[in-house]
Amino acid sequence: MSSSTESLVAPPCQGPDRALRRPHFQMPRNAVDCHAHVFGPRARYPFSEERNYTPEDCTVEQYHELLEMLGIDRCVLVHGGANGTNNQVTLDAIRALGPRARGVAVIRPGLGRAALEAMHAGGMRGCRISSVVRGGASFDDLESLADEVGEFGWHVLLHLKSSNELRALVPRLKGISNAFVLDHLGHVRGNEGLTSDGFAAVMELLETDRCWVKLASLYRSSSEPYPHVDMLPLIHAVVRARPDRVIWGSNWPHPIYAGAMPNDADLVDLIPLWVPDIEVQHQMLVSNPSSLYGFD
Repeated sequence: MSSSTESLVAPPCQGPDRALRRPHFQMPRNAVDCHAHVFGPRARYPFSEERNYTPEDCTVEQYHELLEMLGIDRCVLVHGGANGTNNQVTLDAIRALGPRARGVAVIRPGLGRAALEAMHAGGMRGCRISSVVRGGASFDDLESLADEVGEFGWHVLLHLKSSNELRALVPRLKGISNAFVLDHLGHVRGNEGLTSDGFAAVMELLETDRCWVKLASLYRSSSEPYPHVDMLPLIHAVVRARPDRVIWGSNWPHPIYAGAMPNDADLVDLIPLWVPDIEVQHQMLVSNPSSLYGFD
């Protein structure tokens, strides 16, 4: 693929704010960042030709530096869409980080038991389905993927372009036996509000006991600048309903975001605004993800 064609098909996206600084909020011991990606070096981990974005190199070494600065002990690396279904960059990053890391893979149905066993041994604990990025699994694959990975206790991570997609998925999600995670609060926007059909679907799914809600990348869903106050009613309602089913993630390095790039320390400092109660903070940051991802 020529560089001119590539720029049209998979345009470059801005990199993260690389100014590392410590947040004011102090993370509890064994806190987990449940959503980050690593990319590159590109010369070693080529991108998929099916991708629809081209990130900067954002390596495991750089992410490790960020974790140390933010005071985060554990992490979950979600395989990035730019690398398609070749999960090697994420598996290698998990290996480099050691027991503090787990992963979520991007696979298609029919991978086979031996390959899934190897991924599980490499730290993968879920698979991601997306309507946002190309080159991975689609929602047409939901039931078949859920069945194949269910034997390993994996959850299914749902990456939605819009909360409008969630209503049609409700009966299908109720029909699988896996745990499932709604990325980015199901992409319910702040201006949609508590009475929206998308948020009603989130609350209905929480009643299944298999639904988890990830509070990450919510700056994308807000119509207001930092600290994104329009998201607070949605966040508080979910946390109040199921504090045992809420997890948090940084979303570093924030791929495919065209707005003002957030600093990760500022995102950490939103935690006490979202979840003022210290015990619930510990649930969201430590005990909930430890259960979902199988940390000791």
